[in-house]
Order: sequence, then structure tokens, then C-alpha cells
Amino acid sequence: MISRIDLRGDALPEGSALRDLLPRAEFDVAAALDKVRPICEDVHHRGTEALIEYAERFDGVELKQVRVPAEALTEALAGLDPEVRAALEESIKRARAVHRAQRRAPHTTQVVPGGTVTEKWVPVERVGLYAPGGRSVYPSSVIMNAVPAQEAGVESVALASPPQKEFGGLPHPTILAACALLGVDEVYAVGGAQAVAMFAYGTSGPDGCAPANMVTGPGNIWVAAAKRYFTGRIGIDTEAGPTEIAVLADDTADPAHVAADLISQAEHDPLAAAVLVTDSVALAEAVEKELEPQVAATKHIDDRIVPALKGRQSAIVLVDGLEEGLRVVDAYGAEHLEIQTADATSVADRVKNAGAIFVGPWAPVSLGDYCAGSNHVLPTGGCACHSSGLSVQSFLRGVHIVDYSRDALADVAHHVVTLAEAEDLPAHGAAIKARFEWKVPGQ
Repeated sequence: MISRIDLRGDALPEGSALRDLLPRAEFDVAAALDKVRPICEDVHHRGTEALIEYAERFDGVELKQVRVPAEALTEALAGLDPEVRAALEESIKRARAVHRAQRRAPHTTQVVPGGTVTEKWVPVERVGLYAPGGRSVYPSSVIMNAVPAQEAGVESVALASPPQKEFGGLPHPTILAACALLGVDEVYAVGGAQAVAMFAYGTSGPDGCAPANMVTGPGNIWVAAAKRYFTGRIGIDTEAGPTEIAVLADDTADPAHVAADLISQAEHDPLAAAVLVTDSVALAEAVEKELEPQVAATKHIDDRIVPALKGRQSAIVLVDGLEEGLRVVDAYGAEHLEIQTADATSVADRVKNAGAIFVGPWAPVSLGDYCAGSNHVLPTGGCACHSSGLSVQSFLRGVHIVDYSRDALADVAHHVVTLAEAEDLPAHGAAIKARFEWKVPGQ
């Protein structure tokens, strides 16, 4: 059901050579750009009219407007299963606790007497959030995007989610209920690349959407391609690819736990990646045995789980020892990395590249998806080597405020002039000289 990659025996290669040996899903965002470009530009020129036509074409629904009425949010919350509501409220509470602690305070550094640089943090003014719809419904993604934006102090937050035929062209009612719980009342029944275009360009009319400064949230390849298309015009979180789990485990790990966690990510999508890195052949064999009955006992077997586990993106990677295992998981840079080894806490502390790290047998990825308090919008495709998950910082801009007195500027003026002339930018130096009766120091 899952392949093996044996990296034992020989010294592991360095850098990209090691990454190339590891499993990864094919996810060609560049190729998708050609298909999303005309959609995005059509939304630019025709606005809501284009959005309504794409809803019929891609989602099979006929809409008269794309803005979700306020009463639909109220009704969705009123009709929400009480247990689901309680779970969402707990998730929101824990996420707020973690993200509120991420807030940054202004800081002033006195560089010299009379010369200071203050760094203040300014929230993005308006953010468009995307909540996917399709194979599954993701109210948890509403929470993971909205909470850090709100805790950052973003004044205007809007959300888009695909219209659903079975719900009269509205987004899934659980998505709407989550919005209501979070106080997000500007919601649009728009999916895919056209949703990103709506936020990037804005639309006019009675249910028009004002342009956003930033768009965040996971989605399919068309959403990722649209984010790339608009990079520079808007800020983005990441070009989210198929979800990934990597488990670094030794012979102390429970194979039933490892198998269950691999399956938990495989059920997202046939391109989802499930990777076990271990130095224990016995564990590898036990996990393989566990997969069969656990897969047979669950849902989404043929359309998601089995294709994901059998795909080129999933494998059991055998290594010589823990040191080699750490090198492999750092080269892989997983979205989610579980550490199920002896002394898992100290092992986790040595990991450099991962979107989020889950330590020991009682911190599975599923906990992070919903109720750990951490954020589940994380870098995929190996991007954890240079990018972070969504946080309050994602929605803040650092601005330096430079405040120098006359004496403080005079003290460093000759250095500024010297550097300006070294770069052949004499007007830069002249801007300094104009403030003083200029003479070369020492003459």
C-alpha cells in the first residue's frame, strides 16, 4: 500500500541531492498560471457579472448575488449542531490565546544621544480570507485565518468560500456558522482563482467587494496559481500545495499510532503526502501491517486515502539512525512533522525545517488541525526551509521611525557624504551638506 525508500548503507548526499531522493507530489503551479490568467482578468473587467458566470460554470449554481446575506450567517449559526458549536468555540478560544501572545510592541533604540530608531508594527488594513470547499468542509480554516488577522488588529476582514449547490448557492453552513462565531460578517460565495481575483481587484455594485491588501488561506492548485499571479499586487501567505505529514520514529513508537496519523493526512486528498522516516525495520513492517485494517475501517478509501498512500509522494524511508533521520526530515521540510522517538522533546528541538512540530505520542497532527491553539495554515512542498506558518506577524508590517537631532546628524554627516560619493550619488550627499555650513572634517 505504501512504498519504501532505503537510504541505509551509504552516506547521505547533501542539499538538493538528498531532497531529490525523497517523495513529493507533482504540483505544477506554473502550468496552472496560463489557465487562471484569463479568469483573473475577466473578473478585473466584468466584476460581479464574471463571478456569477463562473459560479454556474465551475460550481453548477445560479446566483443572483455573490455577497452572502447577513440573515444566512445568523441562520447557519442557529442551526449549528451544539457539539460542533462547542468544539469550534474551544478551537477559537485556544487559537486566540496562542495568537494574542504573538502581538509585537513598538521598540525604540537610542543609536546615539539625540538619534533614535523606533520600530512600530502596523496591521494590514484589509484582508481577504479563503476557505476551501470541495471534498471536505473546513470551518477550522476559517478560524486559523481569521483569528490571527483579528489579533493583529486588521480592521477589515472578508471571507470567500465556494458556493454549494446543495445549500442553494451559499457556502457550506458550517463555514457560515464559523464566520458568525468569529464576527466575520462580510462573506462571499466565490471559489477558486476568481475569489483571489475578486479580492485583488475588487468589484463594484451593491454587493461589491473592496480590494484587499492581502489574501490568505489554503486552496487547490487554481487558488495557488492565482496567488502567484497577483503576488506584488497583494500580499499572500503561501502557495499552499497538497498537505503533508512526516513522522520521524524509532522502535519506541506505537505502529498503530503512526499508521493512524499517516492515514489522517492521506484522507485530505489523493495528492496528500504521508512519509515515515525510521531506522527500525520492525517498526516499518508493523506500520505496513497496521495500514491495511485501519484503511479498510475508515471512509474516503478509494478516492483519497489509497491513491495518496500509493502515490509517489508517500513512502517509508529507512535510514541508519536518528542522525540520518534528522537530516532527512530537515531536507524534506514537512508541513507537519511528528517526532515519535525516545526523548522526543530534545529530538524536536534539533529539527530546523518544519511548518509545525508535534512532539511525542500525545500530540498528533489532528490536534494541531483543530484544538492545539497552533495554526494549521503551514508551508508545504518543502517551503518550510524558508517560510513560516500563518501567525499574527503575517498581518503586521514593521515600520521604522527615524528621529535625529541636529547634533546627532552633524556627528555622522561626513560618513553619510562619504558613502554617497562612494556610490556615485552626489545628490544624496548634497542633501546632508544643505543642512550645514559644510566643510571637510579636520580642515
